[in-house]
Amino acid sequence: MAVKKSAAKKKAAATPKKAPAIQKKYTKTEILNEIAQNTELSKKQVAAVIDELGVLIERHIKKRAVGEFTLPGLLKIKSVVRPARPARKGVPNPFKPGELMDIPKKPATTRVKVLPLKKLKEYAL
Repeated sequence: MAVKKSAAKKKAAATPKKAPAIQKKYTKTEILNEIAQNTELSKKQVAAVIDELGVLIERHIKKRAVGEFTLPGLLKIKSVVRPARPARKGVPNPFKPGELMDIPKKPATTRVKVLPLKKLKEYAL
């Protein structure tokens, strides 16, 4: 019976408590305070970690870098290159039927794309 009780205790300890939903959007200071309170770290240490995370993300997605950063279980940040689009003349205007218009060329651009991962999607359910 001792084995069953210890197994039940381990199972109860492994199951995380459901945290209550937050009703208002946190500011940066409120986020730092909350993390510092829950992790027993100082606000300065938490701020340093968040700043370093920003630098690390920048180093991953900047020009000539790998172009992708994953925060395990939560999200993936990618830099996506959109190719240049040529100019087009004589295209039908979708807002004024029967009229033709010219579309100017657009240069290639690099965009940042943030994709939620499985765990983050489950939080929203």
